[in-house]
Amino acid sequence: MGWTPVCKLDRLRAETVVRVHVAGLDLLVIWNDGDVVACDRACPHEQADLALGEVRAGRLFCPRHAASFDLRNGAINPGWPSPPLRLYPTWITGEHICVEAREQQARR
Repeated sequence: MGWTPVCKLDRLRAETVVRVHVAGLDLLVIWNDGDVVACDRACPHEQADLALGEVRAGRLFCPRHAASFDLRNGAINPGWPSPPLRLYPTWITGEHICVEAREQQARR
């Protein structure tokens, strides 16, 4: 699977977080200080819906336990027993945001 268009850049700038479905995966596309980030929608710690969380200062905060993930690399803040948040490659072409994700990535 290659790059999949998921939303328009103007929409992401207006909404900050957009829920998308790519290659059988539920993902979030996030506008983060001028950068586009794509990540799993479920928190890797307790599977909370990160779409209900908050983006602040380059971090995505989980709505269930207040841990946060660095949107540059997916790392959770120190002290939490959790794997990092899975990030996916993004690409902007014209006014469209594309994500590269494969179904088998979720099974690793």
